[in-house]
Amino acid sequence: MFKRQTHIASLALSLALGASPSSAQDALTLRDFARNRDVLVHLYRPKAEGACASERRCPVVLLSPGTGLSHTAYSFLAQALAKDGYLVLAVQHELPTDAPMPNTGHLLRDRSPTWQRGADNLRFASRELASRMPEYRWDQPILLGHSTGGDISALLATQSPGFASTLVTLDHRRMALPRDASLRVLSLRGSDFEADPGVLPSPAEREALGHCIVNLLDARHNDMNDAGPAALKARLVNAVVQFLRQGHCVESAPVP
Repeated sequence: MFKRQTHIASLALSLALGASPSSAQDALTLRDFARNRDVLVHLYRPKAEGACASERRCPVVLLSPGTGLSHTAYSFLAQALAKDGYLVLAVQHELPTDAPMPNTGHLLRDRSPTWQRGADNLRFASRELASRMPEYRWDQPILLGHSTGGDISALLATQSPGFASTLVTLDHRRMALPRDASLRVLSLRGSDFEADPGVLPSPAEREALGHCIVNLLDARHNDMNDAGPAALKARLVNAVVQFLRQGHCVESAPVP
């Protein structure tokens, strides 16, 4: 069901937890015949992949990029997570044939079809690979997305409670985070834009749900990718990895 191109690339991770300088990576094109659509994915395999087996499955991260960015534009974070034992499946939601995402009008309503397409991509890709890679934990993956990728991830978690164990967003701004106490939630907020009203839980909701909303000082929305400053990338990796390991906020005080 997919055309596979496998290559081994030597990639340096500038900062962030001393990630391995080289890792096996798979570039895949999955064909969703029901939607007549190709879904491009990139796999970042755990450094100790041999430790993953059907009896002790390794966790999965579904990574979604921001608008206009490639699914491979977050290698600093994907490689750090792979080094920490995760299989990272980075998914490209935009194709050259897609209409541009609306930038005016009622954004929540008008962008919803774009987010829905992304959520469908994530569902399809995880289903398609689950039978081929039984050594990974596909039943409750971790959703991770930047900007529009965070909106997509929040929509999927809202539509399908129980689909994911954890939701991590990097400065998404439009789609409300699910108010679900069974879901671990971390949202890292940039310093140059605010989320729309109702997107983030109130202080009372955060306390009741145990969700983690962290304000990153001097962190620009458009810098949260491979092209951003090394110091910011190290902060993002630290916050995400420590949250996944320990389940608590790091970096700075929660947003008031």
